[in-house]
This record gives sequence, C-alpha cells and structure tokens, in this order.
Amino acid sequence: MGTKKEKLKELITKLDEGYDPDKAKEDFKGIISDTGPDELAKAEEELVKDGMPREKLNKLCDVHLAVFKEKLGEAKVLVPVGHPVNILMEEHRMVLGFVEKLNKVVTKAASKKDFSKIDEEMIVIKDIAHHFQEAIKHYLREENVLFPYIEKHGLTEPPAQMWIDHDKIRALEKNLYDVIEAGEKKEIKFAVFKETLLRTVGSLANLLGTHFFKENNILFPASLRLLTEDEWVTVRKEFDEIGYCCFTPEDSQQPFGVKADEAKPKEELKAGVIEFETGPVPIEFIEPIINSIPVDMTFVDENDKVVFFSKGEERIFLRTKAVIGRDVHLCHPEKSIHVVKKILDDFRKKKRDVAEFWINIKDLKIHIRYFAVRSKEGKYLGCLEVSQDITKIQKLEGQKRLLD
Repeated sequence: MGTKKEKLKELITKLDEGYDPDKAKEDFKGIISDTGPDELAKAEEELVKDGMPREKLNKLCDVHLAVFKEKLGEAKVLVPVGHPVNILMEEHRMVLGFVEKLNKVVTKAASKKDFSKIDEEMIVIKDIAHHFQEAIKHYLREENVLFPYIEKHGLTEPPAQMWIDHDKIRALEKNLYDVIEAGEKKEIKFAVFKETLLRTVGSLANLLGTHFFKENNILFPASLRLLTEDEWVTVRKEFDEIGYCCFTPEDSQQPFGVKADEAKPKEELKAGVIEFETGPVPIEFIEPIINSIPVDMTFVDENDKVVFFSKGEERIFLRTKAVIGRDVHLCHPEKSIHVVKKILDDFRKKKRDVAEFWINIKDLKIHIRYFAVRSKEGKYLGCLEVSQDITKIQKLEGQKRLLD
C-alpha cells in the first residue's frame, strides 16, 4: 500500500504540472495492475489524511476513469426496482437523455442568425434547464443520505470526490441558467450567447457523462457491498423524505423492503440518553444545546402554563424561575392578552400553526414567533414562543464564505 500510495502521489504531482494524460494513463495502469476499486480508494484516502488537497486528487479521476472503463466496460448493477440505487441510476438515465436533447437543440439554435429565429429552440432549452434545476434533489439525496452511510463503513474518499463533481456540475448549471436568462433579455450579443451556450452545454455533457459512469460503476457497487439490507431500507425512507425530481420514473418509486422500524427490534435505550428520531443525545447535552441557540425560547403546555424557558447569554426578554407553572395570560400586559388568547385558541382549533410579529426595542428589531407544537398524531401539546434579535441579520449583504 505504501509503495502504491507514493507512486500515486508522484503521478498526481506530475498531472498537476501538466503531464500528458495518455502517459499518465499508462503509468496508472502499472500502479494498479492488480488493484481493485476498494484498495485504490483506501490508498487515495491515505493521501488525503497525509495532507493532499482533495481538489488535486480529483485530477486523477479522469485517468482513473479511463483505465477502469477499459477494465469494467459498462457494469450492470442488479438491484430490484424501488431500491435507492435503482432510483439514482434511473435518474442518471433520464438526465443523460436531457443532455443529449439539449446538445441537439443548442446546436440547432447556434446555426441561426439572431434571437428572433430561435423562439422554438428557447422553449425547449428552458424546459430542459428546469429539469436540471429539479435534479438538485438527486444530489441532495446522495450527499445527505447515501454518502454518510457509505462513510459509516469507512469508505470516505469516493463520496468526497463525487461531492466535488457535484459542485462542478452545479457551477456549470448556474452558468447555463445565467446565459439562458441573458439571452431571453437580449443582454448579450447573439454571437456571444450561442458560443457561451455551446461551450457550457458541451462541458456539462462531458462532466455528467463521466460523473454518472463513476457512480454507476464504482461508487454504487461499493455501496452495495458495504450497506446492510436494513440500512438500505432506512436509506429509501430518507430518500422519500427528501423527495424526488419531476422526471424520476414513477415505476422506480414503488415500495421497497419493509418499513425501517419493522426491519428489526428497537434497541434498548441507554440510561441518560434521549433517543430522538434523528439521533440519540445525552441528557446533559440538551440544556447547553438549547442555551447556545441565539434566540429566546419559552414553552407553554396545552393548559397554557409556562413549563420551560431557555437561558442564553443574551436574553431579549427577562424571565425568572418564578414564571414556571404560571398561566401564560398573566405574563402579558392587559392590552395584549386578547392577542395571546386568540393565538392559543387558533392553535387548538388548528386554524393556524404559526403567528409572528416584529417590534422595535430601542435600536433593535425583534422578531417574535409562536409555533403550535403537536404530536405525530396531531394532538396539541402546547406553544413555543421564539424571540430573536434580527438587527444585524437585516444588515447582511452579499456573501461571507470565509472564517474571520
């Protein structure tokens, strides 16, 4: 492993310096002569642990892909309809079909002389662009469900490389939307429009083709070797929660397996731990977590009694422990009691789930929201009041992507 890792590192450095891809391909073949995808992934993970930037490692992907295409051909992943991998592969098929159609219509539009001649082509281009926007759910399901499950089994680098590809795809798609909008508004010359459109669509088609091949032939087979049947049931349930694209075939969404909570008996709860649906939390963590949230929270039960309030470092409204068990109507001035009563009555009758207000206190803008808290069965449990100082938030402009 050590020798392979050093040779891979040397090859990546040469690629970074402009080494010929064909020569790199032959060098790569020699390094991985008897190496399978899993062993290669482990070597790549070691390189990242040693400090190699993932973006540099990503440069090896094209070479990696070319060699494995020769070794693998187009692999056939056999999974039942409704399986998460089946859904993802069907979406890959649909998106590649859209790309092929987009290539044809863009080429046709580029043969015209000006914007007035491409009205029909623009309708098709915009429709396909809408499908690309819908594909965000495909990437979200991979990034937030499939990748974490693969990583739990110790395989971290392939998902990380796929996420880098996702970011590149999103950037190209944004370029596509921008040039379509500029063309619609005729903010650019037609020659620039068609040249930019052709270049963007060509890059997107190439990237999507290679990315989907890597997932279909390397990532998905690896995931099928790693995840258990129960895990796949849970993955499908979480896929359903995120939702599907407008073009996801209905056949592929048919029920799969048994419900996750029926797949195996529930584990016995550990002492001192609360098992939320989204994960276990030690009891001693809960209060610090709540108090670290930069909002004031007060919970009133179904009988309108104050049960709890958060105690962050900078509270907006004063609260003392004397308020616990007090009728919430007595916590407000006479002039606003009717408003409080109206909110709580509406919550009980399910006429509303949220009520919000914003007020000025000295130089601060305070946003106050009331949320109806209900059980899974819909039973009214009480009201959560959340107050937040949004003064600085209102002043935010542009973007901040770097740490101070």
